[in-house]
Amino acid sequence: MAERVSLALNTTTTTMASSLRTQVSASRLLRFSSSGSKLSIPSSSLSFTRSLVSSPLLSQRCQAALVNRSFSSAATTHCTAATDPEQLKSAREDIKELLNTKFCHPILVRLGWHDAGTYNKNISGWPQRGGANGSLRYEIELKHAANAGLVNALNLIKHIKDMYSGISYADLFQLASATAIEEAGGPKIPMKYGRVDTSGPHECPEEGRLPDAGPPSPANHLREVFYRMGLDDKDIVALSGAHTLGRSRPERSGWGKPETKYTKEGPGAPGGQSWTPEWLKFDNSYFTEIKEKRDEDLLVLPTDAAIFEDPSFKVYAEKYAADQDAFFKDYAESHAKLSNLGAKFNPPEGISI
Repeated sequence: MAERVSLALNTTTTTMASSLRTQVSASRLLRFSSSGSKLSIPSSSLSFTRSLVSSPLLSQRCQAALVNRSFSSAATTHCTAATDPEQLKSAREDIKELLNTKFCHPILVRLGWHDAGTYNKNISGWPQRGGANGSLRYEIELKHAANAGLVNALNLIKHIKDMYSGISYADLFQLASATAIEEAGGPKIPMKYGRVDTSGPHECPEEGRLPDAGPPSPANHLREVFYRMGLDDKDIVALSGAHTLGRSRPERSGWGKPETKYTKEGPGAPGGQSWTPEWLKFDNSYFTEIKEKRDEDLLVLPTDAAIFEDPSFKVYAEKYAADQDAFFKDYAESHAKLSNLGAKFNPPEGISI
């Protein structure tokens, strides 16, 4: 999926949001302390790292290295810990606050997808098979071309991970992704949690497992990638519908216009090209817009066009263009399926919240 960006708020809004987050977080700290749940308090060194990675003076590569170093230092300690259900619930509220202030729904969806989307059903061993195991936090995988810009997503959720030591990175990525869909107006995703994290960058998958936007044979490419994950044509088309959120930036992905009438004023940093006019609203407009092809300011990638050109894909694309409820039902199922790919759960049956 193409690069998404978060909103740069004005000073007043940022100050108010920061104050609110501080009050809510303090309340949760007291609750966890009294209930006996484990909670990690960010050290001064982590705070210093966060101030560095948010600096516009640092290159994206430097930011990736700093975030990776901070994320991975804590990861080894908690790599096999079961996720705490109460911490999951509180983290979900913090993610909602983040979405309401930063409008970062698209990039959080992408974060969860790209962590899970490396799964190979033909490899039985964990974590060699890839999938939702938190490996995307490591620099070696973060530097894969398909993951360009996802350092920004790690920056956005870093303070949440610092607060909740009882949540794995793999779970946090998937929690953020599902919450972003729901908060953008999408369906409730039937999620489960308890994913175990990889222990180090040596367990990251090789580059090349994620989809390409412009392959020579788009339909065949989509099938090759998604069938390898154990998904089918319905999953491919339903998941494609998540492009109703976000925009593509040519300087990062190589696709899209520098700006359009829908993106020139944000929200977020101006620019990029979106698939839909209201690109922070989850609905079925991705399918209706591609079917009509009436607006040159809206993006249609070769893999997007394929869902109306391939006979099998077209059955589902036409259905979703005509019936948003049908799209929401199938999307929720496919998103949940994707989020579980390759994961090792502790407990094995997972945790519901």
